[in-house]
Amino acid sequence: MTSPVRHAWEMVERDHKQVLGATSTLVSGKAEIANVVIRYSVPEDRCPAWPEAYCFRFVQNDGSTELHIAAGDDLGLVFGMLEYSRKHLGVDPFWFWADLPPERHSRIELPADDYDSPEPYVRFRGWFVNDEVCLIGWKEVYPPTREVWMPVFEALLRCGGNMVIPGTDLPKHGIHADLAAEMGLWVTHHHAEPLGAEMFLRAYPGKKASYRENPELFETLWEEAIEQQKDRNIVWVLSFRGQGDQPFWAQDPAFDTPEKRGEMISRVVRRQYDMVRSKVSNPQCSVALYGEIAELYKAGHVSIPEDIIKIWADNGYGKMVSRRNNNENNRIPSLPGTHDNGKHGIYYHVTFHDLQASNHLALFPSPTSFIRDELERAFQAGAKDYLLVNSGNIRPHIYTLDLVSELWMRGEADAEVHLHSFVSRMYSSGRVEIADLYRDYARNTVTYGPNEDDRAGDEFYHHPARKIVGHWLQGKSDYPLEQLYWATGEVDFPEQVEWFRRKCADAFSGWLELRERIERLIPRLAEPERLRLKDHLQLHVELHLSGCGGFDKLGQSFAAYREGNCPLAFVYASQAIWKYQEGLVALQAAEHGKWADFFRADWLTNITSTVQNMDTLRRWLRMHGDSPDFFLWYKQFLMPETEKYIYLENTHRNPLSDDELAKRLADQFGV
Repeated sequence: MTSPVRHAWEMVERDHKQVLGATSTLVSGKAEIANVVIRYSVPEDRCPAWPEAYCFRFVQNDGSTELHIAAGDDLGLVFGMLEYSRKHLGVDPFWFWADLPPERHSRIELPADDYDSPEPYVRFRGWFVNDEVCLIGWKEVYPPTREVWMPVFEALLRCGGNMVIPGTDLPKHGIHADLAAEMGLWVTHHHAEPLGAEMFLRAYPGKKASYRENPELFETLWEEAIEQQKDRNIVWVLSFRGQGDQPFWAQDPAFDTPEKRGEMISRVVRRQYDMVRSKVSNPQCSVALYGEIAELYKAGHVSIPEDIIKIWADNGYGKMVSRRNNNENNRIPSLPGTHDNGKHGIYYHVTFHDLQASNHLALFPSPTSFIRDELERAFQAGAKDYLLVNSGNIRPHIYTLDLVSELWMRGEADAEVHLHSFVSRMYSSGRVEIADLYRDYARNTVTYGPNEDDRAGDEFYHHPARKIVGHWLQGKSDYPLEQLYWATGEVDFPEQVEWFRRKCADAFSGWLELRERIERLIPRLAEPERLRLKDHLQLHVELHLSGCGGFDKLGQSFAAYREGNCPLAFVYASQAIWKYQEGLVALQAAEHGKWADFFRADWLTNITSTVQNMDTLRRWLRMHGDSPDFFLWYKQFLMPETEKYIYLENTHRNPLSDDELAKRLADQFGV
């Protein structure tokens, strides 16, 4: 067997054992007796002819009926075997990530109906496993091993995906790209790593990363990358950005006009294109029209050969417009126009990391009908040759990844029908209530702007909060924090803090009510399904609830401080800590069994850092009035009146801890 077929067989063998309690017997070549035959197709099968197609044919052999799974290529056989597993063994594509093992049976009956695989709507379809810190931190070994990557690639294949960017800027000696190729996937590249080449400044430390000055050094890296991958299924990414995923003119100011920038990008893309074609026959090539490159292309400054797939990107929040860059948000449409000929595709986020309001640990904040509408609109505009989905850490995003897999296979989806189908696969009871919970999740997310995609994910509660604490403690609260203009507009710092506080306070009750509904439902579910609802919905609600509560208390702390009431500000800062800590508790509760340590590398949303920032704040506040003995607030607010004026200091000098003092002061102040 070839490597992709062997991997698929091992999956099916495991599926047989899970469902039937016994492993299958694999017989190579022609067998005396066979139940299922896996083989390459012959003309008499009349299998579909497109790439990666497969068919099921029921064949009579000496009085018995055999199922033949046939295809014209390896990936077709892989998809055929996994469809057999889904359709007849009942193995869910996300069985691993949802802790959803298939049901056990003593017997499986197959209707003897021939079947032809439908042609996928999108030719190249897959995941960019990006910002994958949970996958990186899950196990001790770095870079992640086969143990981590196998379930990722298996789920992608079971979803009908055939393409992957396996991780972000991982060491070249890691197993990720090799294993993806072994399993039959097309491998593609990050737009900041054209052709999958090593970053210039890693290869040539101390050299200037300028193609204008050092073209031969860049081309050496490109040549090496092409040579290493030329015998694999690669969707080659042709691109030219600066080091660290930023515009190249940030490091080379000679390119000071759109014309100069566009000419350089066009020249580099053509050079990379010619280099690939010199080594690979009929290569599949793409150009990521991401960020500034899309704007230059739209303005007519970039020219691209017509047989290269042009990839258009959403803004990170699911809308097919240019992404927000700090406070600049031009929202330039990011779809091919009516006169854009050639092939087109999409890079789409169901999870994102941007240090502002994106969702990283939590579910996509807008309704799934919004995803459906945007992707169907993109397909109608002609962007249907390629769909790459930012999949993040997989586990938190299986609901939206499942919807997108239906869209890339069929070209359309009904979000309500999909919701009911997804919930029915995951739960045997409480389905109506659970579907309502998923709908109401998106209705409760914080709306922070005028656009339909201006909905907050988990990072909204953390990055702005930490920026506010830093600005405050650096003594800059008389000046606005320009990094928050994207949300608040150009207002003074106290108004900025109050804007965030009010947004979070207004949303808090909705999240609390949603959590209470989940808690009422959980006892009615079977034990495995209780845990599934906690992991895949309640966790996400807790992240929003704890974030809203923490930010609200931070805002109240700042208001009390401005009024000169440092003891009350100290109490509110402590309550902010406790609220944010509830998010950490929720993450830890989801680290059961095989998921031990899954969230320990939460370095992007970084709830731990937020808690530490709040702790720094309250320590700083305690310095205002309780220093140097850290006994004065106890004496002022807590000590009995009968003791205040007669106590001996040498018997009353054990200061309360910050937590204990805050709890007792909160009771005293009634907050």
